[in-house]
Amino acid sequence: MQSRREWFKSSLGIGGLMLTPSILSAEEIKKYNPRPLSSVVKLSSNENPYGPSERVLNAIKDSFTNACRYPYEYVLELQKKLADKHRVAPESIVITGGSNEALRVTGLAISKKGGNIVAAKPTYLALMSYAEAWGGKIKWVPVDSNMGYDLNKIKENIDEKTKMVFVANPNNPTGTLLEKNSLSSFCEDTTDKTIVFCDEAYYDYINESDYPSMDYLVRENKNIIISRTFSKVYGLAGLRIGYLVLKPELADQLFGDYSNYGRPKIPAQTNVLAVAAATEALEDADFYEFSLRKANEEKEKIYKVLDYLNLKYIKSSTNFVFFESKIHIDKLSNKMISKGVRIGRPFPPFYDWCRISTGTSEEVDRFINSMLEVYS
Repeated sequence: MQSRREWFKSSLGIGGLMLTPSILSAEEIKKYNPRPLSSVVKLSSNENPYGPSERVLNAIKDSFTNACRYPYEYVLELQKKLADKHRVAPESIVITGGSNEALRVTGLAISKKGGNIVAAKPTYLALMSYAEAWGGKIKWVPVDSNMGYDLNKIKENIDEKTKMVFVANPNNPTGTLLEKNSLSSFCEDTTDKTIVFCDEAYYDYINESDYPSMDYLVRENKNIIISRTFSKVYGLAGLRIGYLVLKPELADQLFGDYSNYGRPKIPAQTNVLAVAAATEALEDADFYEFSLRKANEEKEKIYKVLDYLNLKYIKSSTNFVFFESKIHIDKLSNKMISKGVRIGRPFPPFYDWCRISTGTSEEVDRFINSMLEVYS
């Protein structure tokens, strides 16, 4: 294998990958707020390395005037804006302190009903882990050979005791995207039997322009719950704000009757600063498009180094890449942290696979540099 230095010189021979960081201008740094390069770059949590944007930062600063207020009336304004976005009634929007809280409170509400939840593995575990903590039963279905959801196997595992089917699309940690017609048919059929929870945390990163959100089934009065977050493409992970979209009758059943003060079974609502940030983020199309473009650029660089190292990976519809490391994840983590890169945690049973988030150009270049050294 070539040395790193030799590889740099011949980089055009493996697809034109250059490790010269794309430098942002002073104006771009001000607008998009990239995180500074640190001694250990964190590429483990699928955070947006940019943001909050300049517009959103100004909105947060302005909102400090209202920090002495409870957030109810401000949440109502955001609720209406999100209802317009998803073309549902405001009562169909449940805003929480991050989508994790939305997932957890749903897991709690479902576990209290007894029965089981059907979910794939590996997938994002917040809902199922919380349900299990409160006595819920999970029927796990392995992902298929392409690391995607096996919808037929999931259907086979639904029985008269199934209270919910959980689908993360795109999936975390694999980054896979279900074929849109297959997903729509599955959700339409399954919602006649039980509740379907569709986690769309990474929906914005889907590159298919006509890929539908399953929110259309809320408008058709189906038993479906959609979760969304401001943590990813909007760059607001630290402010903790997310939401659910579901028909009002189902929201009443799971979370208590609607009022202007929220629903009584939602324990972790958000705050004035987060609401101001989310409201402005929805209007900041420039930052939104920038975030998507940069994530795609860095994914392409990651793909190229994995191709060069002959490491299998999944083409991702998210801001991360899941690849076969051929090294136990714990061992690879130790090697990478020693080189200043924090990678994703283990995702059983795939202990020789690794999830890596897209960071800034400089952060991804350090990942590439480190991978070349580890696998040399």
